Amino acid sequence: MNLKKLLPAGIILLLGIGATILGALFKIQHWTYGRMLLTIGTFLELLAIFMAIVALIKMRRRK
Repeated sequence: MNLKKLLPAGIILLLGIGATILGALFKIQHWTYGRMLLTIGTFLELLAIFMAIVALIKMRRRK
């Protein structure tokens, strides 16, 4: 399995997790932009999962 094709999805997933954690911290502290960071983090995580699924399907079809 060629894991280099999953690297962009992994990076985006880590960014999404970081944004979600930061957004949760902002919401707990009642700072501004907490809700926006949570939303951005969630969408980044969904994008990364979708990208990983597409990459895995493409790798599977090439075999």
